[in-house]
Amino acid sequence: MPSPTSEHFQAERLRSHLRPLAAATQPLSSEEQAYQRYYGLDLASSRTGVRSQLGCFELDGLRIVTQLWLPAEPQATLVLLHGYYDHMGLYRHVIDWALSLNLAVLACDLPGHGLSAGPRASIDDFATYQQTLLGLLDQAASLDLPQPWHLCGQSTGGGILLDYLLNGTPRPQPGATILLAPLVRPRAWGLSKLSYHLLSPFKAAIPRRFSDNSSDSDFLHFVQHRDPLQPRDLPTAWVGALAKWIPRIESAPRSTQRPLIVQGESDMTVDWQHNLDVLQDKFDQPEILRLPGARHHLVNESEALRRQYFDFLGERLR
Repeated sequence: MPSPTSEHFQAERLRSHLRPLAAATQPLSSEEQAYQRYYGLDLASSRTGVRSQLGCFELDGLRIVTQLWLPAEPQATLVLLHGYYDHMGLYRHVIDWALSLNLAVLACDLPGHGLSAGPRASIDDFATYQQTLLGLLDQAASLDLPQPWHLCGQSTGGGILLDYLLNGTPRPQPGATILLAPLVRPRAWGLSKLSYHLLSPFKAAIPRRFSDNSSDSDFLHFVQHRDPLQPRDLPTAWVGALAKWIPRIESAPRSTQRPLIVQGESDMTVDWQHNLDVLQDKFDQPEILRLPGARHHLVNESEALRRQYFDFLGERLR
């Protein structure tokens, strides 16, 4: 697999040429095709009748890059949110699974991630993530995507959906909400919060430490060595925003929603035992699938583990 250079795609140049998603109905440019091929997102070439659109929407002056995969006769829609440090390019397994169920798939890169604009992996307030989700749902409405609109989020993406269900006003009423290793508290949060208070007056960011968050060694190598869209620092502003967001979730009123939760029992990224206790307290009998041996990055876990939770979810979406 070649390394993406100026001959393939450059994030800023690609982003600057994008049109609003609803207007992005022409065939993808050569640079857009190169981007999709590099990340395995060119699913329109492998699935009959599927077409793809790559565009954007504006959020407080930031260009948010958005993609749509549309089967010939979609029965519903999956709105997909990635995790912290991630981007849409890493989510081909989930997208392909959803297309196999004849779902349209709508996704975006969060602010500061992937192809989207904004300070890399940084945010001042998690409210911006809610605005991004609402902007993505506005895209679904403008494209008249078929309902129900199922929601799916990995890690921080799952945390965004938690906030939406607990503190927002879902519009329209969502179909299923899928939370993959959702963020409430990260692992060792007390120590992380202490480090933030000690470092934030002096440092805007610290070097990122990559973790073995999947049993797929090829995925780990790609993320660490071959993905040009990976942030290399952890901004202290993001940790500060997280510190303000966690009490908002843990003090939120109980909801009658019943999300589908998938959690790996070898997850060393989030405090998953604490998080499951919170989610069982906040929601009305959520359905939980616990996967022994699964680590944090469920969307890129081994094929056998992905199959387990895809089968679990597929039975509940039909």
